[in-house]
Amino acid sequence: MLSRRDVVISGHVGDATTARAARNDEDPRVRASALGALHRMGALTDGDLQAALRDPSQKVRMRAVALTVGRSAVSPAPLLEDQSDDVVEVAAWACGERGAEDLETLALLGKLVTDHSNPLVRESAVAALGAIGHPAGLDAILKATTDRVAVRRRAVLALAPFEGPEVEAVLRRASQDRDWQTRDAAELLSSPD
Repeated sequence: MLSRRDVVISGHVGDATTARAARNDEDPRVRASALGALHRMGALTDGDLQAALRDPSQKVRMRAVALTVGRSAVSPAPLLEDQSDDVVEVAAWACGERGAEDLETLALLGKLVTDHSNPLVRESAVAALGAIGHPAGLDAILKATTDRVAVRRRAVLALAPFEGPEVEAVLRRASQDRDWQTRDAAELLSSPD
């Protein structure tokens, strides 16, 4: 069994042998650190990442899904349906960071925004839809503007790439919101350049 410290150091000194050996360690923290070490030295393969996305530990899956950003061959989208809310939250964030996604992914994000029980997941998913800016996500964003305050605030910000009468109406309503940050966001988006 490798120490987590040794694995982290391996990423800083270019010791791919230690980092690769740690991918199969019994400790999930060591396995997650192995992914980071391999990434740091540019030795993380798509196969490594695909295997880590199926790891039994949510810690490893969370680290892996975060590392999909900037890697076009490995999508975080399948983890939008993970059993762990923490993994789903990171997967939604990663989808937003990657930009344009396929319509199926946009539909999954929209379903998370409108139906998921965890407000952190809803907030992450609405932020992703705003970052992507695809018209297919607009309805979910509009619905999220009536959610609890943190989700509402994020939904108002997610309207930035969109225009139209329904967007203007929601921004007018949000400019009267009881939360001052939601009001500020709405006023910022409503003001002319």
